[in-house]
Amino acid sequence: MSGVVLVGVDGSETARRAAESAKRLATALEAELRVVTAFESDRVEIVESGADKWVLSDADAAEKVARTIAGELASERLQTSYGAVRGKAGEALVREAERVDAQLIVVGNRRMQGLARILGSVANTVAHNAPCDVYIAKTDEPA
Repeated sequence: MSGVVLVGVDGSETARRAAESAKRLATALEAELRVVTAFESDRVEIVESGADKWVLSDADAAEKVARTIAGELASERLQTSYGAVRGKAGEALVREAERVDAQLIVVGNRRMQGLARILGSVANTVAHNAPCDVYIAKTDEPA
């Protein structure tokens, strides 16, 4: 199989565990690994110090998280890409999977128990709306 394995990350330890699972799957399937981070607002902040000026945005911060993790996961046997996607995490992953024609979305099982399971979680949103297969990685405890 070639294609795309998509994983969403937010910089948390549980998201890193899901990304490691996605790396193993993408490598085994000889697929590209696409790492994305969702962001909900278009907030932009301008920071000035003397003659220096920086423009900081939620999109840039999200892309930095995805780029960092994609870089950590890169290997000779694995093609990686990264990006930032606007929207709530579950909905953003589904839209990105549609956009890149992903064959598999990997999400963690964080907040899949108790009341949060009823109210919704990223994994539930993705599992119910994904255009492709979904792999729910066990991320609530170290492997």
